[in-house]
Amino acid sequence: MAQEALIQRLNLPLLISRESCAGGTYIVTGANTGLGFEAAKHLVAIGAEKVIMGVRNLQAGQEAKAKIEAATNIFGVADVWHLDLSSYDSVKAFAAKAVAQLSRIDALIENAAVAPGQRIVAEGHVSAVTVNVLSTFLLAVLLLPKMSRSSQEHNILPHIVIVTSRVSFDFRADWDRIKGDPLAGIDEELMPFKTYPLSKLLEVLVARHLSGILSVSRTGVVINLVCPGLCTTELDRTAPQTFRDDLAARRAEYGRTAEDGSRTLLHAAVAGEKSHGCLLHSCEIAEDAVPDWVTSEDGKLSQKRTWDIVAAELNAAAPGAVESFLNVQLHV
Repeated sequence: MAQEALIQRLNLPLLISRESCAGGTYIVTGANTGLGFEAAKHLVAIGAEKVIMGVRNLQAGQEAKAKIEAATNIFGVADVWHLDLSSYDSVKAFAAKAVAQLSRIDALIENAAVAPGQRIVAEGHVSAVTVNVLSTFLLAVLLLPKMSRSSQEHNILPHIVIVTSRVSFDFRADWDRIKGDPLAGIDEELMPFKTYPLSKLLEVLVARHLSGILSVSRTGVVINLVCPGLCTTELDRTAPQTFRDDLAARRAEYGRTAEDGSRTLLHAAVAGEKSHGCLLHSCEIAEDAVPDWVTSEDGKLSQKRTWDIVAAELNAAAPGAVESFLNVQLHV
């Protein structure tokens, strides 16, 4: 964002406390590096009972776990589970394991994402669509019923946190071009650097629609979105060198460290019912950052249309899962 240098705050507060975290079980995807790693480390240090580190590369995950244990001197809390978001079968296996083995889920922090510098196809779509949108919401769909039960059985308020980016709002012209069928539109995009922000825009639209039809009073679960800002991570490692050089210059000027950025994820994991359906950044609710064309009546139609297209894909990947997800309701 052009004005990000003027508005991005550094040295953010750590708004998750030992009291709010104690006894809890947290899932962090993309937890072996960057924001996910730092968020997992904070959760271990602050007293979570269990932190599931969802990673594509198990060796890298085990190395990250060892670093967390060495830094915190806390052992037996972090647990590394395989999760490859480019594979629906991997997502389904991860979710089934979580439902079977975890007594509760306090937060699902969906941090894993890709920003590919070239066209890579997974599950019939470019990887930015599969990983950032379809598998991200497939995991939420599969775990929300478990989280709803956790809410009732443990008297907690679980959160599903979708990590997105405000940069997506800079691509309205591209969105207007593809909004009739956004999955196909991104699949056909010839400039790979656009697929990441457009996939993040889809996350915003889908999450906002779902939060509108799945109230906290009905499910006992908060769904929110968080933009961690410009942070020093490895997300751009496959991007073209010229793009990486430009990003490095901006990071040097005003970027957050991965640790600083991870605090936005942790805030979102405990932000409470008032954050349901909202965009958060800089450890605050920041609905004023969402443009009118996203929140307008036409924007709401786009939200529903985008969800309907995504839901059809998820139904094909996991028959019956979307119906179960949409029918979740607390037993009063």
